[in-house]
Amino acid sequence: MTVAADYQNEIYRDGLDGGTPILPTGMAALERLAQERLDSRAFGYVAGSAGTESTARANLEAFGRRRIVPRMLRDVAVRDLSVELFGRRLRSPLLLGPVGVLTIMHPEGELAVARAAAAEQVPMILSTASSHSIEQVAQAGGEGPRWYQLYWPNDRDLAASFVQRAHDSGYEALVVTLDTHTLGWRPRDLDQAYLPFLYGIGVANYFTDPVFQKLVGDPIGETNRDRAIAIWARLFGDPSLTWDDLPFLRERWQGPIVLKGIQHPDDARRAADAGMDGVVVSNHGGRQVDGAAGALDALPAVAEAVGDRLTVLFDSGIRSGSDVIKALALGAKAVLLGRPYAYGLGLAGQAGVRHVIRCLLADLDITMATSGNARVADLSPDLLTTAPGH
Repeated sequence: MTVAADYQNEIYRDGLDGGTPILPTGMAALERLAQERLDSRAFGYVAGSAGTESTARANLEAFGRRRIVPRMLRDVAVRDLSVELFGRRLRSPLLLGPVGVLTIMHPEGELAVARAAAAEQVPMILSTASSHSIEQVAQAGGEGPRWYQLYWPNDRDLAASFVQRAHDSGYEALVVTLDTHTLGWRPRDLDQAYLPFLYGIGVANYFTDPVFQKLVGDPIGETNRDRAIAIWARLFGDPSLTWDDLPFLRERWQGPIVLKGIQHPDDARRAADAGMDGVVVSNHGGRQVDGAAGALDALPAVAEAVGDRLTVLFDSGIRSGSDVIKALALGAKAVLLGRPYAYGLGLAGQAGVRHVIRCLLADLDITMATSGNARVADLSPDLLTTAPGH
């Protein structure tokens, strides 16, 4: 079994020949480099958050308030980062979260991400708002594990078609994002009057869908692209959805269904009562509600409420191996990574995504060892303390 920490040794060995990593190994430095080198509109779309961006800051601050208390004289010579999610044993507790419109970062977009994820045996969660189709991304990912994220449109036939296409293409779990039926107020995008979808970016799953094509009325091309985009805008989200609508998906998807965007324990309980299989504790990286609580602050109550009934996953603010450890210790079974891999994609394509994955897993592996923990499955709240003053 490949040891994730070996990437550290690989980097140092390359240094003997004068080599350095293709990108920074720290996620903060990676983001700074992305801001320097990438198109300002593309960077702003990925980096930006709602309103004053206080929720995005709260996500990072929530990690800062929790501190790891290392333990000594424990056998950590061999670490086990593996987890089991919905019957599949995974190499690590890391998944690539759904990020849309990725061709604004690199021409290969989701195809490059799928190849990198498969190479590192990390599940990719494909966004409905992808720049390549469900089928194209499945082909690029080969035998790699993959999940599909649904932005539930307000046309039921279209929603059913998306779900069926994902099933037919070998996606193993359905992740339903609940918090983005309406786009948040995002000043970075607004100040540049930039929404990628209006340029025909991130609508590949719609334009390749037979139900959507029927709604447009003609094969989609340059002559009717604006009409197709207008129909996309009308169908993208459905703010009328309620808990009573979930059976529609349960009837059409036989695999695991995970609800993304859960932050309140009562919503988590309702998800369990509705027969869902998991939840993702997430505030969409701060992109939807300004002034919301940090996602990590919401995690313990959700895990306590339903951790014995649902698989609890975590998203929003993961930037390091220690962040992964903290989320797992507070009740998550695995975590989703978002912006950092998008920056890696923008800076170095497939190799950049793979570099980010390897850095995070090496950091996790090493921090497990240095904190005295051999198995991610054994992490618990006892590992953490609260920083002074909080």
